[in-house]
Amino acid sequence: MSVMKRFTMIFRAKANKALDRAEDPRETLDYSYQKQLELLQKVRRGVADVATSRKRLELQMNQLQQSSTKLENQAKQAMGQGREDLAREALTRRSGISQQLTDLQTQHSQLQGEEEKLTMASQRLQAKVDSFRTRKETVKATYSAAEAQTRINEAFSGISEEMGDVGMAIQRAEDKTSEMQARAGALDELIASGALEDVTGSTKDDIQSELDQMGSDQNVELEMQRLRAEIGPGEAPKELGAGAPGEGRQAEAPAAEQQAPQQPAQQARPGEGA
Repeated sequence: MSVMKRFTMIFRAKANKALDRAEDPRETLDYSYQKQLELLQKVRRGVADVATSRKRLELQMNQLQQSSTKLENQAKQAMGQGREDLAREALTRRSGISQQLTDLQTQHSQLQGEEEKLTMASQRLQAKVDSFRTRKETVKATYSAAEAQTRINEAFSGISEEMGDVGMAIQRAEDKTSEMQARAGALDELIASGALEDVTGSTKDDIQSELDQMGSDQNVELEMQRLRAEIGPGEAPKELGAGAPGEGRQAEAPAAEQQAPQQPAQQARPGEGA
């Protein structure tokens, strides 16, 4: 295949595809109906022309018939007056008129038959045009309904161009909203854990810290009370490096006895010196 033939084939294929994409069946049906109406008008004009010709022939035939009758009467009058020559001339002319009448009658019969054919064709064409118009309107209504249903389904499914753009915009907005919500939640957790400091809410942070400290102190007190209840009122916790409880009291008692007599002596010395 030559390059030119391939180019022609590609061009025709592209043009056919473009035309098919641009073609609207409703417009095509309306155009076909308009063409049928124009053809029907031509047929009707043809019927009218044939009828006009037939009517003209009928007028000519009437005139010739009147002339033939008149010549016959004149021939009779001439014969009554003994003018055979005039009677012969009148009859000769009447014979020519009779020949014309015969020819006109033949043409009239032909025109009348043609007129009947065209009239029947016009009636059949009129019936076809009426049927095509009904079918055209039905097809157009069905096509419009199918087109509307298709657009509705495309809109619901989100595959149409307009609704596709709207759906993509909504999806982007939802994604951005989710991202912002996640970021805000992460920042709240970081601020609450102390990893980040909120410089705009220092007063609120101090109060919150104090409330948290109070809660911690209350928890400590509750733990202390629990430990006291477990140990009992007569027991004391042992310290590392300390002896038995009795040894501690005995060691502390002599020390107290030794320190007690020394206090009056120390207090008497200033009085004696005075």
